[in-house]
Amino acid sequence: VQLQASGGGLVQAGGSVRLSCAASGTIFSINVMSWYRQAPGKQREPVARITNDGSTNYADSVKGRFTISRDNAKNTVFLQMNSLKPEDTASYYCNADVTTAYIGLKNYWGKGTLVTVSS
Repeated sequence: VQLQASGGGLVQAGGSVRLSCAASGTIFSINVMSWYRQAPGKQREPVARITNDGSTNYADSVKGRFTISRDNAKNTVFLQMNSLKPEDTASYYCNADVTTAYIGLKNYWGKGTLVTVSS
């Protein structure tokens, strides 16, 4: 199973960016899909998560600005980021609990995509 994230880039403060992360491989089902981020010199932290039935949770720092969603048919999770602030600058990583026919349930990480917010 591979998680491929895309959509990062340079944006001005107050702007918007939409991240995507597609899971590929021999997938039976995907439970929770999440986004984490890691700023330079800081620990990786959770940003948002969504279950396979659409329930969502957000970090307090992004509530009201970020929206997580998913397309179960395409095994893809999205993160719409609005009203971006310089402190949102980080590498963003997707994470998913994936069940495959041969391995069973396992947690997977994608490679990060960098979002840089200029002031």
